Amino acid sequence: MYIGIAGVGRMGAAIASRLMELGHTIAVWNRTAEKCKPLAAAGATVAATAGEMAGRCDVIITILTDAAAIDRVYRDPTGILSADLAGKLVIEMSTVRPEIEIALAKVVAAKGAGFVECPVGGTAGPAREGKLIGVMGAAPDDAARAKPILDQLCRRLEHCGPVGSGALMKLAINLPLMVYWQALGEALALCRPVGVDPDRLIGLLAETSGGPNILKSRGPLVAKSLKAGQAGEGTFDIDGCLKDLRSMLAEARARGLDLPLVERTLACYEEVARQGLGGKDASGVSLYWSTRN
Repeated sequence: MYIGIAGVGRMGAAIASRLMELGHTIAVWNRTAEKCKPLAAAGATVAATAGEMAGRCDVIITILTDAAAIDRVYRDPTGILSADLAGKLVIEMSTVRPEIEIALAKVVAAKGAGFVECPVGGTAGPAREGKLIGVMGAAPDDAARAKPILDQLCRRLEHCGPVGSGALMKLAINLPLMVYWQALGEALALCRPVGVDPDRLIGLLAETSGGPNILKSRGPLVAKSLKAGQAGEGTFDIDGCLKDLRSMLAEARARGLDLPLVERTLACYEEVARQGLGGKDASGVSLYWSTRN
């Protein structure tokens, strides 16, 4: 299948590499063309514009930073919507509010294409191995068209309902994770006087009833950061967490809900970002609060 991918940052590049390894023909486009070079070397075609990429492919995948990026990539004069999309399938994988996906689905449908939103849980490593968690929002026929591709990227794929459902579910999935990094930092602050080696400490916390999956998989990275006194570069960075936390609050307010824990967590993350750590891995929140006086 000929698949186009717009947005080849860490996740997009990993998805492109995975699909190429499985035998798909891939065309890529990115606003920063430099990021396309490794994929081109691996056999992907680099399109000059997003519209050119969309025009030549059967399936278009986008995985972009935020709503503003989606607007540019789709609606610019040479964007995806400038192409003839009749009969094609668009799979939008960004993490944004449901209203963004619902509005986009309408304009894509008006161009004659199917539309599926499928934000994913996981970082570039799981993407490369086809072990993401996918939460689809789509009409049943579109979901069925997208499933064979998404099954190659996801170890678990859930069709949550119509367009908008996937976006809402992704915000819900990310909420406990955002809160956890803050909670871990506070727990580590309490442990500081004990002086336990970071590897032992993180290993112990990972084995307790309060230890989530993320600590089991990313525990060695956290321990390494604690030893170095410095957060690593982001696979899912603090700036991305801030965007998601703000989206959670905006969505909750639109639905008449209160999320007091998210409000406080957002304030804590904003303090970390003010220290110039926005590009660091989300676990940097834990490191910062573990040593803050």
